[in-house]
Amino acid sequence: MSGIILILFAMVMFFAAYRIYGGFLSRKFSVTDANETPAHTMYDGVDYCPAKSPVLLGHHFASIAGAGPIVGPIIAASFGWVPVYTWVLFGAVFIGGVHDYSAIIASIRHKGKSIGQLIETYMGLSGKKLFLVFSWATLILIIAVFTLIVSDTFYAIPSSGTSSILFIALAVGFGLSVYRLKASLWLSSVIGVTLLFFCIYLGNLFPLQLSKEIWIMILLAYIFIASVTPVWILLQPRDYLNSYFLYTLILGGVIGLIFTMPEIHLAPITNFSVDKLGYLFPALFVTVACGSISGFHAIVGSGTTSKQLDKESDAKIVGYGGMLIEGVLAILALLSVASLDQEHFLNLLNTKGAVPAFSTGVANFMHNIPFLGIEINPAINFAALAVSAFALTSLDTATRLARYTFQEFFEVKGKKEQNILVKNRFIATAITVAVGGALTLSGQSMAIWPVFGSANQLLAAVALLAITVWIANLKLNYLFTLIPMLFMFAVTFTALVSLFYSNIIKYNFTLSIISLLLFVLALMLAIQAYQVLRKNGKEEVFVN
Repeated sequence: MSGIILILFAMVMFFAAYRIYGGFLSRKFSVTDANETPAHTMYDGVDYCPAKSPVLLGHHFASIAGAGPIVGPIIAASFGWVPVYTWVLFGAVFIGGVHDYSAIIASIRHKGKSIGQLIETYMGLSGKKLFLVFSWATLILIIAVFTLIVSDTFYAIPSSGTSSILFIALAVGFGLSVYRLKASLWLSSVIGVTLLFFCIYLGNLFPLQLSKEIWIMILLAYIFIASVTPVWILLQPRDYLNSYFLYTLILGGVIGLIFTMPEIHLAPITNFSVDKLGYLFPALFVTVACGSISGFHAIVGSGTTSKQLDKESDAKIVGYGGMLIEGVLAILALLSVASLDQEHFLNLLNTKGAVPAFSTGVANFMHNIPFLGIEINPAINFAALAVSAFALTSLDTATRLARYTFQEFFEVKGKKEQNILVKNRFIATAITVAVGGALTLSGQSMAIWPVFGSANQLLAAVALLAITVWIANLKLNYLFTLIPMLFMFAVTFTALVSLFYSNIIKYNFTLSIISLLLFVLALMLAIQAYQVLRKNGKEEVFVN
């Protein structure tokens, strides 16, 4: 089978799903631009700040993408390409898209607050506190791991460090020109994207060679500044401009596929159990996260995106549309290695890793576009730089989200004067960065990373749980979120039990305890949700 058939079929299906199922969701939530969003009603110029839909889509997509939709599908291809392709196709449409869109709508209907606010409103304060602690701990780990990943990249490829610093300066200039000088968005975009690619050229001319330790210190200082700076100055414009990297990568890869016409040589299905991954269920659904569903998306959607939504109708393109674009990227990542036979694929994956495998595959597609004349090595460098740029995006977004979560934990509902930890974003950010930095420098963050694949999907299950309870409270049919929620709980409960067992027999008690605590947390929240749903009564909620 040709790879171009697979990606074209996926794109047609995603387009139809956006129009049909996305429209169904909009009607379910009674989306209307007559409702003012928190970006207007709670505008503060720092966190609550309306953005035009192309800018917000760029920010949201850059934040949720990272390396996840690239690394996950390639690693999971050890099971064969059919399970990965099928999960991305149906997961993005019926689970991930619903999860992301619903999280944004639920948040804007609750003053731009996080999923934790829904849990407090409909399930109690204790549930909210547990959720926020879990979310903050997950984000701290993301900060630590992505700081290491980005510092390693900048150390290994000095030109990427120079380019990234220039990107930041360019983003500030873009933000000032659009929001303060009222320059045209399309003209600013044309100039900004042109300069964005020029920054890559300058990075190659003037590589910044620093030690990994110095890069870590620079990154920690940067994420502190990025977290407290108004979103319109840095976060919005940088993520918007960076999104063109990924758009270019996707477009170049798809066009390259047309000319390359690669045949699928990967095995359709290998074994139902793979070394280092485990059994197909639940390993496939935990490994392929961002391309199908990811709990991090709900934190982004209800953390930064909902505070910048200009009008309710924008939630469809940003939330549901953003998830489907990420699905296209995940399938492109799968196809970048699908032309290899299983033996060569596994050898490449084990010796070089998922990102180099993706970069090489996509570069080969772009190299085969006859009218561009792109050399293979520059194409590989561009693909690798695009991935590292999104790792940096995920890093500073995770820091800002951790700050929101930290402040929300100490917030007292109904109290006019909040304590300093709630009011002062500098203190909340400093504590967050200090803890994340300490974990980064401890050398332990990568050791406990495996369990957080399950933790990420557990976040998705809990987010769907909170949304389902909210919809039930509105006396609406909640099957479209209930079924995905039950599936994700089945995945994460099975994965956590498996992790607990596999680590306990290896005497790895740290990972065993974390797995057990996550399982207990999810079970407690699920029981609370069941009690709320039962209280509402089936005859009241299965209407409309």
